[in-house]
Amino acid sequence: MKIAVIGAGAIGNVVAGYLALNNEAVCLIGRSRTVEAIKKNGLLISGTRGETRVNLEVSERLREKPDIAILAVKTQDVEEALEDNHAFLKETCLLTTQNGVRADSLVAQHLPEKNIISSIVMFGATSLEEGKVIHNFDGPWIIGKMFGPNDSLVNTVQAVLNKIFPTIITDDVRGMKYLKIFVNANNCIPAILGVSMQEAFIDQKVSRISIGIWKEGLHVVTKSGVTLTSLPDFPLERLGGLTAMPSDEAAKIFSGIMVNLSKEPLYGSILQSIKRGRSSEIDFINGEFVRLAQENALEAPLNQKLVEMVHGVERTNTFFSKETLLAETEKFIN
Repeated sequence: MKIAVIGAGAIGNVVAGYLALNNEAVCLIGRSRTVEAIKKNGLLISGTRGETRVNLEVSERLREKPDIAILAVKTQDVEEALEDNHAFLKETCLLTTQNGVRADSLVAQHLPEKNIISSIVMFGATSLEEGKVIHNFDGPWIIGKMFGPNDSLVNTVQAVLNKIFPTIITDDVRGMKYLKIFVNANNCIPAILGVSMQEAFIDQKVSRISIGIWKEGLHVVTKSGVTLTSLPDFPLERLGGLTAMPSDEAAKIFSGIMVNLSKEPLYGSILQSIKRGRSSEIDFINGEFVRLAQENALEAPLNQKLVEMVHGVERTNTFFSKETLLAETEKFIN
């Protein structure tokens, strides 16, 4: 079976590398600098499963039709990736991996809905150098159809992905994807400060902002009629429990979780994009809370402020101080 991984960022590199190590016929599609680096030196994977260098096929564009295409670019790059490779994707099975909930609808504007499988990535990786990726922590891969019931195509994809990550089929991928937004929503804070997750959240005052993000986000999604569904490593009860606590108490627990998430420095997806000179996915994570609020005559001032601050970092390439972050958000946190 021929597998294409489109997007040579953190997740795409880990997935393509592990598939190649499992003797799958995989081709990694990436930008020219990444392609050149991997062609020259191979793909270096380090982290939780040790260090290994993988030689694999890599290209800037698809050259033939794959049996399965794994779309591993950020949501803001989905349409460009589809347009660049459309000729070889029209009749193939495509798996989305993006954070947020909008990628599947974007893909459906270009490809038949019956060929699209959605997924939620619960493992973590960091890639700040071309041809190098750190696999920070393991976790399951959740898949399911956003458009219609699951079918034999989903089972086929599960069998392939199970070789590299435990893969779970869900009948409610939408509810899980909305809950995953809460998992990712705190990535904006390290991006604003320009530090690792561990450095950011060791400070309980900073962690208190995260609890504020969750409280506001939960209010918005609930009032908007969105049903959340538990994730394997993030039960809905955890979100409910922490947001029901006094903020200082919840922040202490949250800080302990985040500081011990990975032995290696963990940079969220938003900061990774900024460090690589790319636009981030902030509009599809915290921005999703803002969008829902606007559509339902609600307010999400904390998430709106954080979205604005991330865009400020993107424009100026200058990070904010911790003191400025705390001052800018204090009035929005209970």
